[in-house]
Amino acid sequence: MSRILLADDSPHAQRMGELILREEGYEVVTITDGATVLLRLRDVDPDLVLVDVTMPTKSGYEICEYVKTSLRHLHTRVVLIAGAMDPVDEQEVRRVRADGVLKKPFEASLVLETVKPLLSAAAASRTDRPAPPDRTETVELVRAAVTIALDAALPNLIEEITRNVLIAFDSKTE
Repeated sequence: MSRILLADDSPHAQRMGELILREEGYEVVTITDGATVLLRLRDVDPDLVLVDVTMPTKSGYEICEYVKTSLRHLHTRVVLIAGAMDPVDEQEVRRVRADGVLKKPFEASLVLETVKPLLSAAAASRTDRPAPPDRTETVELVRAAVTIALDAALPNLIEEITRNVLIAFDSKTE
């Protein structure tokens, strides 16, 4: 079953989107702010993210850019959502590599026409191998390895530096 993360701060838009998608048999997780989307992406592991461009804390553009640059979410497709009267920055849509844009209020046939091919593409790009760690995990692993290496090398490094400083000091005092 395909999993969709629906991020919108409008309760009405969430209910309508969730109703349309669940009736088609999709699993839907709803979130109301951008920071929570970034926190939940890993455990939800969605095939598709539908995200409002004007979310609190993180915009839909920022979330899309994060998903599209994350190794963990290579398969994930992103559709930006905007209110009927809200402007959509087409240049920004292209820059963050969004897979589509939907306007609210949701019209069921248009939503399904947009998400079905994207979910098929996401399913085709998923593999059985485990997802690579995201950038944050990689940074933390590298930091841990560097810390261990420095801890091991520190006593010898302190001795070497002390010896060199004393040699330099002694040559200046002579």
